[in-house]
Amino acid sequence: MNPGASVSTLTRKAALASVSTAIFLIVLKAYASWVTHSVAMLGSLADSGLDLIASLVTLYGVHLASEPADRDHRFGHGKAEAIAALFQVVLITISALGIAARAFDRLMNGVPTGGAIEGIGVSIAAIVATLLLVRYQRRVIRQTGSVAINADNVHYQSDLLLNGSVIAALVLDQYLGWSGADPLFGIGIALWLAWGAYRASNQAIDQLMDREWPEDRRQHFLRIASQHPELKGIHDLRTRTSGMKDFVQFHVWVSPQMTVLDAHRVMDEVEAKLEKEFPGVEVLIHPDPEGHVDAEHLA
Repeated sequence: MNPGASVSTLTRKAALASVSTAIFLIVLKAYASWVTHSVAMLGSLADSGLDLIASLVTLYGVHLASEPADRDHRFGHGKAEAIAALFQVVLITISALGIAARAFDRLMNGVPTGGAIEGIGVSIAAIVATLLLVRYQRRVIRQTGSVAINADNVHYQSDLLLNGSVIAALVLDQYLGWSGADPLFGIGIALWLAWGAYRASNQAIDQLMDREWPEDRRQHFLRIASQHPELKGIHDLRTRTSGMKDFVQFHVWVSPQMTVLDAHRVMDEVEAKLEKEFPGVEVLIHPDPEGHVDAEHLA
């Protein structure tokens, strides 16, 4: 098996493990929500439902990322992940609003919760399953460096806090007599979901709008690229990210006496050095004679 195929296999297995875990948690939490009537548990169930959607999107993104660019998509299919992420944001926002409305209604009308033992047991089982998944994902991330699996891993780490909050809400509500704990925790979970939707929307929009890399990464890239002794300068640097793929293009100044063959050799050497420091980044370099000034200078 070649290295590329190995990475693809590992990331797909991790994505499938994420989907399987989400389905398992949805079944458990649906039962617990029915038994306990807890808003906090309902919020945790909604989050697991969104986890399933996110995991399916990750599985799709990993599959798509393994496909080469085609005639109609010369830069690949990475932006499909951003479009799917915006779809997730809509679902997350609707769920957060629904949970918040249910929690406020519970605060006003005071419907009691029940089945604390079942609810706490399900939450503990969810924590154990999530911990196992997170550990497996981290191992895959160390072996592959997959951005998609890493994002899924961060999302599931937040689930540990949500499951813990459900346990706290049930304990406070049914064992310590604080009747308002459950709806208050439900509101907290709704706010957490809304914050997650906001962050996800920013990341998706940044990719769709071809936002530049962070400034420190841009400067590091420029430092590596400018180390070649035959380059007279770099300008018009442009960077963007599409899914798990990064793209960079820039202009370099070279001696006006340099032949096309020599310029091609220099560009190849610069690209080889950048590949070692920024593996997988697609680089496009345009040589200019030294002293040539472009209409726009963005570097």
